[in-house]
Amino acid sequence: MAATLKDIARKVGVSVTTVSRGLAGYSDVAAETRDRIMAVAAELGYSPNVTAQRLQKQRTDMLGFIMPTFGPRFSDPFFSEFIAGIGNEAAAHNYDLLVSTHAPDSEGERNAYLRAVKKGWVDGLIVVRTREDDARIQLLCEHQFPFVAFGRTSDALDFPYVDEDSAAGMRLLVQHFIDLGHERIAFISPPSGLMFGRYRLQGFYETMQANGLAVQPEWIVLGDMTQRGGAEAMESLLALQPRPTAVIGGNDLMAIGAINRIQQEGLQVGQDIAVGGFDDIPLAAYMSPPLTTIHQPIYEIGKATCAMLIEVINGRVPQNPHTLLTPTLIVRASSGKTIPQT
Repeated sequence: MAATLKDIARKVGVSVTTVSRGLAGYSDVAAETRDRIMAVAAELGYSPNVTAQRLQKQRTDMLGFIMPTFGPRFSDPFFSEFIAGIGNEAAAHNYDLLVSTHAPDSEGERNAYLRAVKKGWVDGLIVVRTREDDARIQLLCEHQFPFVAFGRTSDALDFPYVDEDSAAGMRLLVQHFIDLGHERIAFISPPSGLMFGRYRLQGFYETMQANGLAVQPEWIVLGDMTQRGGAEAMESLLALQPRPTAVIGGNDLMAIGAINRIQQEGLQVGQDIAVGGFDDIPLAAYMSPPLTTIHQPIYEIGKATCAMLIEVINGRVPQNPHTLLTPTLIVRASSGKTIPQT
């Protein structure tokens, strides 16, 4: 039979209230008494009733992450890295992480956020892949529900976020290709409505314009963030005459899909067509050829987002509630050395 507070109180010779406060570390319990309480609790194998504690303080000690992805499984390594960062940071602060998946902007996703707000099944939420007009964030702000986002929106709402400067990252990548001599540069864009996709497209156009290079409409192809989507977009780009000499994927998975499609045509990536990506997922460095990309520390971003959420949940103002990270360019063999001969 499990030991109780009464058992500890009886053996130490103090009240149950004193035992409870001593175990909680309150300063009004003498250090000697507190040490004795802790020793007896360990001796008896006492384990606190976590459920009762949570009910008493009206907390679940649970963080929520509703992953916007299609289907019951996810294949994007971005999410694996991000969740690992969240989960490890949460565990370090004695929080659990509850993860669910719903198709983005679906009824199931909307209902999941409503349940979180109205039923309080978690203490706070982490929002990812923010949208230009994001109903999730509007709902959480309206109900003053604790959350932190990885990303920004286009509206005037003030909320805590961590974000990567996607426009700056894309400027680095496009300029890299231009410096290699490329003028016909194509872009496989993330789906419309995603805020980071808007910033990446903005950075693409800004850099081309700054270098006096025109962008043909057919060089911009919409993708779906998957390898298959990248391969399909690349197929349409390969059919152009003249075709682009460099292609940038709006994320690494689409860039990897583009590489696969180029190689299926018997062409050499980095020689016939240069390719770049964005994210620097672990797979990027082990492609053949390795992928030139924009590095963002996904695992560390997950940790930072989680740490900020815990601050918000506990009523503390984060030191930097609007964190904008500076990306870095990682040059690998997929971009080649000079413009390919066409």
